[in-house]
Amino acid sequence: MSNKKYLYQKTNHFFGQLASGTEKCGMAELKELGATNIKPGYLGVYFCANQRTLYEIVYRTRIFSRLLAPLIVFDCHSDKYLYKTAQNIDWSDFLTLTKTFAVTSNVADSNIRHSQYAGLVLKDAIVDQFRDKTGERPNVDTRNPDLLINLYIHENKARISVDLGGGSLHKRGYRTETVEAPMQETLAASILRLSEWNGERPLYDPFCGSGTLLCEALMKQCNVPAAYLRKKFGFLRLPDFDAAVWNQVKTKANSEISELADGLIKGSDISADALKAVRTNRVALPDGGKIKVRRIDFQSLEGLQNTTIVTNPPYGIRLGDTEDAAALLKEFGDYLKQKCTGCTAFIYYGEVSLVKKLGLKPDWKQPLRSGGLDGFLCKYELY
Repeated sequence: MSNKKYLYQKTNHFFGQLASGTEKCGMAELKELGATNIKPGYLGVYFCANQRTLYEIVYRTRIFSRLLAPLIVFDCHSDKYLYKTAQNIDWSDFLTLTKTFAVTSNVADSNIRHSQYAGLVLKDAIVDQFRDKTGERPNVDTRNPDLLINLYIHENKARISVDLGGGSLHKRGYRTETVEAPMQETLAASILRLSEWNGERPLYDPFCGSGTLLCEALMKQCNVPAAYLRKKFGFLRLPDFDAAVWNQVKTKANSEISELADGLIKGSDISADALKAVRTNRVALPDGGKIKVRRIDFQSLEGLQNTTIVTNPPYGIRLGDTEDAAALLKEFGDYLKQKCTGCTAFIYYGEVSLVKKLGLKPDWKQPLRSGGLDGFLCKYELY
């Protein structure tokens, strides 16, 4: 095969998908990790990276949910043309009969109307190519494929990419237990980044749920790569994958993991199930046992001093009633005013109407979308 066959090899251009509202966080993170030519795009960010930097970004990113290496971009007005063009790619560069694959697809404002149908056409093109050449076909595994291919068609322009993480990167691997309406890990990481918490003072979450904010805080503070527990990566299937470089990146990143100071990250929740979940989830992380949690209602908490409070109070979904959520927020606002002087609070609301219910005026508010929720993060300096 010629050396530079695919689009990402010719241009070193990649694309990262992230939640709406987290673009600035994602772009800043890419810059820190060594990416160049970083530009916002539709539902994500374009960037350039060499091979080593790319592996590092996939291993360390806390903000991006997917990272894609484009193989080919083309005008696509029909399913027949999609099939024919997909067959021009030599899929044996990425797949063998012993490896599994899956296709994710997204179609908007195009002649091909249905995402699922477009994905099926691409899957058929891949399977048929193998069958024509070998008489056998590789297996599809939608849950945990070795290779995940991403198809994106917008206004009849198609892009076929390899998903470098091999699936959504918000799945860190520590969350085995959840409570209802858990926060996505990438959203929690974005909130922590926006809070600018740097470990110089304690962090506390009084509505910790299954502990996502607490676990992400530990990973950030102790420099644990976000994909530390991940078993499979999509970039391992690229034709130019370099195992030596990947091992160096991983070894170096893992050697930089530091210890968590006692008492730095704490949380509480009124739900016994939530605490059971936190205690299960934290075990997977280095020093996870040092995340301290207890079962207590926030109203019974002693006051907090010189602490960064980061939390996502239960709202409609978890409480089952917006009126209950509003009453709870008013009480929480009183607690913050009376018992948390000298603290800074960062509160994520799953719904914008709830911001006013706290009874405190935010220093700033930032819209952050996640899992179909139009949420807001607000900052409060408590004097």
